[in-house]
Amino acid sequence: MAQSVRKPTLRRGGRAQEEERRELMNSLTHTRTLINQAYGGFNTASDADLIESYVFEINSLQARYNYLLRRVKELEEAP
Repeated sequence: MAQSVRKPTLRRGGRAQEEERRELMNSLTHTRTLINQAYGGFNTASDADLIESYVFEINSLQARYNYLLRRVKELEEAP
């Protein structure tokens, strides 16, 4: 799951925008780690309730990951 991250050319709000982007990227990395851990738990679970809880956790984390990714893209496109 290795991905290269290109650094955007920042326009206005340079430092604040770069700091926000850095925080978003850290959150993305952390969320990706949590998703991988949840998949690991899902793959080893045998109890139906536990499996269901992992499904909800994975869906929740994926929604968060998608939000963070969207925010990074919006930030890169901001004037």
